[in-house]
Amino acid sequence: MLFISLFIFLILFLSLLFIFAISDGDFTLLSKRHVKHEEIEDKVVWITGASRGIGEVLAKQLASLGAKLILSARNEAELERVRKQLTGKYAPEQVKILPLDLTSGEDSLKEAVEKAESAFPGVGVDYMIHNAAYERPKTTALDVTEESLKATFNVNVFGTICLTRLLTPFMLKRGRGHFVVMSSAAGKTPAPGQAVYSASKFALNGYFHTLRSELCQKGIKVTIVCPGPIETTNGSKASTEKRVSAERCVELTIIAASHGLKEAWISYQPVLSVLYLVQYMPTIGYWLMDKVGGRRLEAASQKGNTYSMSLLFGKKKTV
Repeated sequence: MLFISLFIFLILFLSLLFIFAISDGDFTLLSKRHVKHEEIEDKVVWITGASRGIGEVLAKQLASLGAKLILSARNEAELERVRKQLTGKYAPEQVKILPLDLTSGEDSLKEAVEKAESAFPGVGVDYMIHNAAYERPKTTALDVTEESLKATFNVNVFGTICLTRLLTPFMLKRGRGHFVVMSSAAGKTPAPGQAVYSASKFALNGYFHTLRSELCQKGIKVTIVCPGPIETTNGSKASTEKRVSAERCVELTIIAASHGLKEAWISYQPVLSVLYLVQYMPTIGYWLMDKVGGRRLEAASQKGNTYSMSLLFGKKKTV
């Protein structure tokens, strides 16, 4: 009997290990399986950074689910291009285009919020998807310029927080609202070569988790999505890197939002394992990142695979 019990336990353990090895998201997220359509259909969804990449795919999938969309980015022509490609209950005729520069200042952002709130008569913004982001090529923490530091934080942190601060009072009056924040695995773990980008995402995570804690009893929800390496439609990827497709990332993001998850991780291995280690066994997780830090910088400078398990091995070279 003991042997049978141990055998069953071993089979279950190996099965879970195999599932984890091939997963592209955390266990809670993957357990939800499907979008809750009733949480998306007929809802007003405002997307920043909607002119390309993940934002463009978000627009397409949400339109197909019957959402009422407001699309924002700096490039109005690109937003029009995206709108023409949409299909769904309210697309493309009723999709609203709202050009927006997150660095334009509070007065401009206040005007954008007022336009978004009145875009669909009788209803306001149900979901605010903060997708716009700024990222420069990888560089060491000490080589970051003041210009790069300001440019990254102006978009990723200051503009995003200001827009949230201006929109939230409207949501509070209605007693409901949901912020979906496209953060990053770099906002949960060390990201050698991306110090400022990582810092901006850590800042976003801290702000929005706190916002939810303060306002959740007043109807405000927050879902923070932390993708690892993603293959976007407009970007390039190293041939040796295995990345989650933008379509799959968006599918999982919408699942997370529709189920009201507080945080979701989207990535293949080894990044997914690093997220778990840093979250639940930080001493081991940070030790692991310390081992790969220098090698990751070297791989980035050679345009190699910066997410490879091989970074754990081999002789470390100076950078």
